[in-house]
Amino acid sequence: MPPKTRSLPLTSPDTGAPPAGSRAEKGTFAFVSLGCPKNLVDSERMLGKLAQDGYALQAGADGADVVVINTCGFIEPARQESLGVIREMLALKEQGRVGAVVVAGCLAERNKELLLEQVPQVDQIVGVFGREEIGGVVDRAVTQRDEQRSLFRPAPVRALEDTARLRITPRHYAYLKVSEGCDRLCTYCAIPKMRGKHVTKPIEEVIREANELARDGVRELIVVAQDTTYYGMDLYGRSRLAELLRELNKVDGIEWVRVLYAYPEHFTDEVVDALASTAKVLPYLDMPLQHISDRVLRRMVRRVDRAQTEALLGRLRKAIPNLAIRTTFITGFPGETDADFEELRAFLTDAKFERCGVFPYSLEPDTPAAKLDGHIPEEVKLARRDALMEVQQQVAFAWAASQVGRELEAIIDGPDPEFANHFVGRTHADSPDIDCAVRVKGKGLRPGDLVTVKVTAADGYDLAGRAVGRPR
Repeated sequence: MPPKTRSLPLTSPDTGAPPAGSRAEKGTFAFVSLGCPKNLVDSERMLGKLAQDGYALQAGADGADVVVINTCGFIEPARQESLGVIREMLALKEQGRVGAVVVAGCLAERNKELLLEQVPQVDQIVGVFGREEIGGVVDRAVTQRDEQRSLFRPAPVRALEDTARLRITPRHYAYLKVSEGCDRLCTYCAIPKMRGKHVTKPIEEVIREANELARDGVRELIVVAQDTTYYGMDLYGRSRLAELLRELNKVDGIEWVRVLYAYPEHFTDEVVDALASTAKVLPYLDMPLQHISDRVLRRMVRRVDRAQTEALLGRLRKAIPNLAIRTTFITGFPGETDADFEELRAFLTDAKFERCGVFPYSLEPDTPAAKLDGHIPEEVKLARRDALMEVQQQVAFAWAASQVGRELEAIIDGPDPEFANHFVGRTHADSPDIDCAVRVKGKGLRPGDLVTVKVTAADGYDLAGRAVGRPR
């Protein structure tokens, strides 16, 4: 998934971390967060550590004593965006408008010292697992600007805790990271090289973090990991996602629980039952499939086949009414034939996923797929992506049209910037930033309100409607 540049935090948690704009004991800092929600949790943890350490966050880089960039290194477009932001901040440093530049996160972890050859003006770099020491890294960047250093730590044997975060997300929703790393060996993916092996965060620690977030006003928890259905395999010897969801369902103040990155391989009957029977767990599932051709899936080392995938989808649809499934596919994987692609296109037509993203294969030099035969021209990859998205657009538009006349619960994200007495919200089918929205006509609604919406129109992918009754 391409990285997203995140805005600065809007709220601070109930943990003693000073809010943005508080008095600077050590200096001021600006922060740029790129990449996926898992990276965003790391950013929020670093923001909290720096605030507790005496640095004051400011909005915008101009005039900051230090800028910290938490980078994404997943695929080439993400790396180029990260490098672009780094060079932008270094230009401000050269102009005397920024004191120092610190680069953190996945690009730093993946490239390590090679990153300093690309951008030698960077003051400090720190890998993914050095995030707990970000205060010391920034201290050195501010006070020892003539001494360039890098900090890399081995992947931890225990999952890092994510409490005391200074959150970037709006107050009413937050990402809850339940594990770190990945044991999957998908041939196209470099995440295990950057994030290490899968390490489960114990259930009691996850619940403690969830309670902290609930005290801070969070109403929607979005469960993330590299592979959520693998949760517990290393620590407990079996998947315990079902138990975790049932415990999250008990957290006071939390109203919605949304599950992302649920790979199909480790779905158990218990997980399906938990998704279906826990009141706060939304009928929404993000399940990356990547392809449907058995031949391509074997070359990807996905460890599931078409028959298993279709059986799982059938179980989920049968067990969970109104289920909205988001998935992703890769076009142009090495060796993908015209027949493989046509099989995928026909499957996408029939499966009718409510939400879907399609990405052209990105050749990653340090992955096994780079050595496969049958690499496909870029223009073919892009043409196949566009063809799949044409199919998905028809499916998504039809689904949106089918919601007209229904009453759906929506969470309000904020005022509509274009229309008075209208608000932007999301239904159960809409994860923040990646899915769609519903425009709600009403009065006096606030971010975080849950309101019943009578859907009156579909606008392409999005919905429009009016608030019915009182929000809760």
